[in-house]
Amino acid sequence: MNILNKYIYSTALIIVAAFTNIQAQDFAPKPFPDRVILTWKGSTSLSQTVTWRTDTTILGSKAQIKAEDSSPALEDAITTYDASSRLLSGGENYAVAKYHHVTFDNLKPGTVYAYRVGTGDYWSEWFQFTTASDRDKPFSFIYLGDAQNDIRSKWSRVIRRAFSHEPNARFIIHTGDLINRSNNDKEWGEWHYGGGFINGMVPSMPSPGNHEYVRDDKRKLILDPHWGVQYTLPGNGPAGLEESVYYIDYQNLRVISLDSQMIILDEASAKVQYEWLEKVLKENTKLWTVITFHHPIFSTAKSRDNKEFRERFKPLFDKYHIDLVLQGHDHTYSRGQNLPRGLSGREASGPVYLVSVAGPKMYKVDGAKWMNVSLENTQLFQVIHIDGKNLKFEAYKTSGDLFDAFSLKKSSRETAAEFTDMNPAAKQ
Repeated sequence: MNILNKYIYSTALIIVAAFTNIQAQDFAPKPFPDRVILTWKGSTSLSQTVTWRTDTTILGSKAQIKAEDSSPALEDAITTYDASSRLLSGGENYAVAKYHHVTFDNLKPGTVYAYRVGTGDYWSEWFQFTTASDRDKPFSFIYLGDAQNDIRSKWSRVIRRAFSHEPNARFIIHTGDLINRSNNDKEWGEWHYGGGFINGMVPSMPSPGNHEYVRDDKRKLILDPHWGVQYTLPGNGPAGLEESVYYIDYQNLRVISLDSQMIILDEASAKVQYEWLEKVLKENTKLWTVITFHHPIFSTAKSRDNKEFRERFKPLFDKYHIDLVLQGHDHTYSRGQNLPRGLSGREASGPVYLVSVAGPKMYKVDGAKWMNVSLENTQLFQVIHIDGKNLKFEAYKTSGDLFDAFSLKKSSRETAAEFTDMNPAAKQ
């Protein structure tokens, strides 16, 4: 190698090293708020919860809100809330940081609000959100499968395409494996970077996957500590699982999130979640019910079958006429409603089971019989529309092309919905 080539090679190494260092520092906490994200702790029509992060130099933080009046004088007639703060510390792969949250309350249904978070000289931009209506009005939401790998590089465009396709979506369901390595702040930084301002405008409903968990030195399953500090959730789940199991009511819909990692690997947790779920379903007064979790109870691969999970929970889904079961984990797309019963025959009732993937990690479909529609090696997003007694489901490729669609019609929560396939060409 001559002197010139050695110089070019050495310079290139220095540039790569510097770039790598910058990448690692991109997600360090700072005085300015970042990772601003909406969730719900209370009523979706009367409140809104926001969580954000700063470094530890911020001793107190606040949030300000006003009904949007389109005036540039946003600092006038505002209501200011003091934030509750939690410290995230003790991890080898993340810096000590403060996470702050506020629940705006006494809001008006069906109203656009502007808000910002911060303190002193360090404030976020003004964001907007819209409260749920207190009447049965049409709305839509987005469903995303696993992000997991190459989040900043390859997943970002999926959530952004979903938002550009459905900018008035009222919330986004994430079905687990949002990141690949538990306790890794860089990966959470990529996830928040990908969502960007979307997370601050459209509330998130996350369910944990297996990659949000790690075992401690006693082999006990531990949920990533980022989860509890960055997602301020209702806390209405069973004791000990309040951070990962919950339900949220949005107009005429109830969304229930389960922690399937704990169901599959911890018998006591499976029993507790089953009993809690039955109570929540029995008390449910909403017309539509969606259940979401990570591990599919009907898998697209024979080697990934979750038989015990299915045999325990599916009877509840059938008994209470669940409409959609939204899942991830299998890194493919699949949809099935007429589910196998033994070696022959099919039962034409029960929920529509969906598996999808938003990130770039892909698996193969090995021909499981439960699927009416399947797709490999494709990043997708899904949009669900609810209008009174009608529900429409659409699965889109990241290109924006519609791949799969169906509708449900339902007159009573005591009966199963009527299913109509709206995309027969997609059947395989």
